[in-house]
Amino acid sequence: MNMPDPELTWLCLNAFLAATLLPFPSEILLGVLVTRHAYPFAMLLFCATLGNVAGALFNWILGRSLLHYQNRHWFPFSPAALDRARARFSRHGSWWLLLAWLPIIGDPLTFAAGVLRIPLPLFLLLVTLGKGGRYLVLMLSMDTW
Repeated sequence: MNMPDPELTWLCLNAFLAATLLPFPSEILLGVLVTRHAYPFAMLLFCATLGNVAGALFNWILGRSLLHYQNRHWFPFSPAALDRARARFSRHGSWWLLLAWLPIIGDPLTFAAGVLRIPLPLFLLLVTLGKGGRYLVLMLSMDTW
């Protein structure tokens, strides 16, 4: 049985952590792997996107499962913030999830999508398109240097 490649495993884990509510950079390792040309471009894109979408899914699950704690002091969103998120999602639809790759707002956006019970298939489609597109652009720009 073949063991998974440790660099690709670290890339996937880095991308996962970068998509959670914790601040964590995934671009450094990705940049090193892209510029070394040690792996096929598509494999790096797949691993980074897979890890990042899995982290966003983790946020979605947290949001969905922690909603019944919304009246606790430690809940990350105030009732007013939840109302604003509901208003944005109802005004612009789930298209906001295409921006889940953005720093600062992207991770809370995926958490809010869980709280607001955005359907999982739609969530995964939009988040994958946004995050995969971001990694594609990043990797293409890294590869041209």
